[in-house]
Amino acid sequence: MIDKNMKKIKISILACSLFLSLGCEKVLEEHPQSQIVPSFFNSPAGVLGGIAGVYNEIRGQWGTEGFSSELQAGTDEFIQGASSGGGPVHTFNGLNGTNFGSAWAASFTSINTINGVLKFGQEINLPAETKKQYLAQAKFLRAFWYFYLVQTWGDVPLHTEFITVPSQSAKRDPASEVYKLIIKDLTESAADLPDKPTAPFLGKAATKPVALFFLSKAYLTRGWLTNSQADFAEAAKIASSLIADKEKYGLDLWQDFGDAFVPANDYGKETMFVSDHSNDAKFGYYAVGGGASAGAAQNLTPWFTNWNYPNNSGINSFVNASGILANSGTSTMIRDSYYGRPYQRIRPNSVKQTSGELAGKNYFLDQAFVKRDIDSRYANTFYSVYISNTTVTNTPTAANNKRGIGYTMVMGVDTAVWLPDFEVAGAPQFVGTRPFKGIVAPPSLWKSDLYPAVKKQMDPSRGSNFNDPSTRPVVITRFSEVYLVGAEAYLQAGDKAKAAELLNVVRQRAAYRKTNSAAQNAAAAEAMKITANDVTVDFILDERSREFFGEWLRYQDLVRTKSLVRRVKAWNPEAGPNIKDFHMLRPIPQSQIDRTVEGPKFPQNPGY
Repeated sequence: MIDKNMKKIKISILACSLFLSLGCEKVLEEHPQSQIVPSFFNSPAGVLGGIAGVYNEIRGQWGTEGFSSELQAGTDEFIQGASSGGGPVHTFNGLNGTNFGSAWAASFTSINTINGVLKFGQEINLPAETKKQYLAQAKFLRAFWYFYLVQTWGDVPLHTEFITVPSQSAKRDPASEVYKLIIKDLTESAADLPDKPTAPFLGKAATKPVALFFLSKAYLTRGWLTNSQADFAEAAKIASSLIADKEKYGLDLWQDFGDAFVPANDYGKETMFVSDHSNDAKFGYYAVGGGASAGAAQNLTPWFTNWNYPNNSGINSFVNASGILANSGTSTMIRDSYYGRPYQRIRPNSVKQTSGELAGKNYFLDQAFVKRDIDSRYANTFYSVYISNTTVTNTPTAANNKRGIGYTMVMGVDTAVWLPDFEVAGAPQFVGTRPFKGIVAPPSLWKSDLYPAVKKQMDPSRGSNFNDPSTRPVVITRFSEVYLVGAEAYLQAGDKAKAAELLNVVRQRAAYRKTNSAAQNAAAAEAMKITANDVTVDFILDERSREFFGEWLRYQDLVRTKSLVRRVKAWNPEAGPNIKDFHMLRPIPQSQIDRTVEGPKFPQNPGY
């Protein structure tokens, strides 16, 4: 059966994060409900509460540890960090329904709640325009969850009716039927949603352009499944219309790629759709000093790629006989809010291939971020410099101090660790023959507990409570993806020139640096231009790495383009030996199979 909790929803003060500015108070006036019954939807507040609860379920996945690994681990981009805990999601070795599928139940819970909103929301006493927006939000959210489900598992149960009685039977419906519902819901929601956020759906909830973006991506994804030129053409047309109407929607690219990740711009013009978080416990799961770890609907995104800088920044670290950087001496770094918690779950795939035509190359530096001299996205995505945040004195006679000098690290001034993206002679204690106060760790010394960390989602706002979860929103969709989806759709539709045109907008934006002169920026932009002949599926996938590294998109990108197995085998030495064609779909959770005890057995995906 579908989990009996499908009919449940956590409607309480915790379900209101969407409405931080307006509207949440009305939901709070209702008595908390643990189960949804038809009478719950008899008031505007009940319908609004149902929608808020589904937004809350999004928060329970995006930004949490297991779900973030599901969408990124084991790809060409990421391999395991020192504290990954191992596991099949990273290696595909033994992956099955008992160790995968955290969002399965949440998805169907959300869908059932939305079905209740759509059924009973028609009858509530609201102004026509307000009711239309509520129902449009509901259709968008149902499509959002089904789009995740069908991309992850293929054929899934398709429900459009509100379920109030648990069942012990269930069946899988064809993905083609699921896509029909997704496209219908997104088309109808796009017709009724406002151009820009309006009360009570403020911040960056669903709007017309958000629904149109997901509609474009749904057509693109279905087009790959069925080789439908009509779907590719429709995806391309919608993406182009979004770009043409960007001013009307209040959307655009920042001139500087890095500005998309400045906390002050989290709700800015490039952000389309987010899952909100707050440091007010009334609106979420934030707990001061709680030191939260893996779950609880908290945004822990900033920490997953962090290496253990407090324990691996010894001032006299050296290269041992095995050629590995060995930690030695007093640490020049202590844990703080700016550099974040050192989780070490996943790390950029900088391992060089040992055989074949890619021997000696790694995906991270030699393929994805290959033009680091003119493309600003590497510098804006990863930390390369760690400034000492504690005072350390190093004496000439200290163990493993090969510099032959003594000095004091000046807190807040001196570089404790430099991770250049090129080899440096004399590393880790010298730059050439010049003594370096801290340590230098070039690519040849990167390892599972020392590597460039993703800084896009870092949250230094937590002050002394640096173990607390982030209160930044999880940005699910940025406007730059409209260009990338459009380019992919045009390529598949046979218009490589238009695909190159869209790609060049994103690429030339990436060439801009605030520190450059106008002439330097113009030259860099010209150097980043590509032609129609450069556009291939692999080129677009590399471009998506440069643009969206660490933004929860990679697994779906590789699956959609039927590139997962080929690219993981080519680049990922941990997962490549184990990955098979059947891994294009994830295993159905064993709990779903076990609970289906009436009627035909619930089928597992092939290969598991």
